[in-house]
Amino acid sequence: MISDAIKDVHFWEMILRTTFAFITLMILARLMGKKQISQLTFFHYVTGITIGSIAAEISAQSETPFLNGMVSLIWWALLTIFVNFLTVKSMKARILFDDQPVIVIQSGKISEQGMKKARLTLNDLNMLLREQSIFAVDDVNYAILETNGQLSVLKKASKETATRKDVKAPGNEPKYIPTAIIIDGKLIKQNLTDLKLTEEWVYEQLKKSGFSNVEQVYYAEILTDGTLHIDQRTEEK
Repeated sequence: MISDAIKDVHFWEMILRTTFAFITLMILARLMGKKQISQLTFFHYVTGITIGSIAAEISAQSETPFLNGMVSLIWWALLTIFVNFLTVKSMKARILFDDQPVIVIQSGKISEQGMKKARLTLNDLNMLLREQSIFAVDDVNYAILETNGQLSVLKKASKETATRKDVKAPGNEPKYIPTAIIIDGKLIKQNLTDLKLTEEWVYEQLKKSGFSNVEQVYYAEILTDGTLHIDQRTEEK
């Protein structure tokens, strides 16, 4: 009986610890901003992992003092916010915490100095180029390894993809950004408002495409020219 009571106490204790840790983590994530969430640099990557580990420790380990864990979690987040503030205000701090982009290909030639500074091998470089559908170093004019590990590439002029302007083809500016307006049979009213469209317009377009109601549509998005792309629901709800 005593052991059962202890188990019950641990169960509800862990539920409360997890709930408070979850709420705190959500608030801290909003305070730290999108830069932290997108993990733009190695610093943000490490910080994200550490904060997640502390929250997991609070939630899963009953031996960890709850208040101590919460203090650690909040203080780590505050230090991250402080460092972000410093990197905005100071160039030296930005270089210290975020590092700098490194040129690895310059004027069509691989920079050995840049490769050493970035600790990048030729195999790594070729892989990063292939991820951007570039299979020959000779196609590249400049390549820069960004602080988040991504490779930014400027192709040689002769290797650039031709644009409508280059081939003198008519090109119209898009009327809309492709945006979902129906998901799983439900209208996304906020998107309609942002696009300055009405529900009546959507129903009219659906009717033209042979749909009598929104529930028949699994997914629909407005395209750049103002037309609708519609995927019909294939399974009954």
